[in-house]
Amino acid sequence: MGLPIDVQSLWDFDHPERSEQRFRQALATAQGDEALILYTQIARSQGLRQQFVQARALLEGLQPVLAGAGPEVQVRWWLEWGRTWVSAAHAPEQRTAEARARAGMAWERAAQQARAAGLDDLAVDALHMLAFVETEPAAQRQRTQAALAVAQAQASPQPAAQRWQASLYNNLGMAWHEAGRDDLALAPFEQALRLREAQGAAGPTRVARWMVAWCLRLQGRADEALARQQALAEEGEAAADPDPYVYEELELLYRARGDTAQADAAARRRQALNP
Repeated sequence: MGLPIDVQSLWDFDHPERSEQRFRQALATAQGDEALILYTQIARSQGLRQQFVQARALLEGLQPVLAGAGPEVQVRWWLEWGRTWVSAAHAPEQRTAEARARAGMAWERAAQQARAAGLDDLAVDALHMLAFVETEPAAQRQRTQAALAVAQAQASPQPAAQRWQASLYNNLGMAWHEAGRDDLALAPFEQALRLREAQGAAGPTRVARWMVAWCLRLQGRADEALARQQALAEEGEAAADPDPYVYEELELLYRARGDTAQADAAARRRQALNP
């Protein structure tokens, strides 16, 4: 059902190189399957930095012992093998038909093994990654909804699996947006926000609030979008954690209103934060 090592606590997805350092430090006392899991996460950290060749070589080096390892090791290996071929870190031209086929096979296998072993969290991870192999928004939505079906409480009692729901609703909103249906995208974004608020994590909640405001602008509800982005800007400045994407939206909203002074001020603040 899982190993004592808490992989998630070692991750800092904003700084994958820092995560790799943590994983390598943990290897000093890890043995057996725990050590193998840490190596899969090192490969993932490399992939996030677009070091796909290195990540693939590391995973290939684990293959001789994979058959004798536990189910969590095997599931994580297939997950990361797929991510070396296709992921958000890959440029569009790298997501070739061959790469998508390789990744899809790996994630299908990961999902099967995870469900069989009762590793619902990893099953949802694999199912949600399958959306990356699809090129049509409708197919992406179907993949995301399949992952949601596993993540929802009535399907899985595991909190780690249920925590995926906010991310999946966000992905569902994006799939509707890419299909040109911003009218249908708002509801999933709002559901993602409700879930983030319930989880109580400040950073992800701010992102979810931004997504709702962004979608409101796309729907033409500029006044509502502006009020939400202004609130995010004030809170970010008060917390000494301003977000350049908030100011990018504010610039667009102010220019649409003909408020050049406010738009220019927002543009200057954005440039200062993200030169």
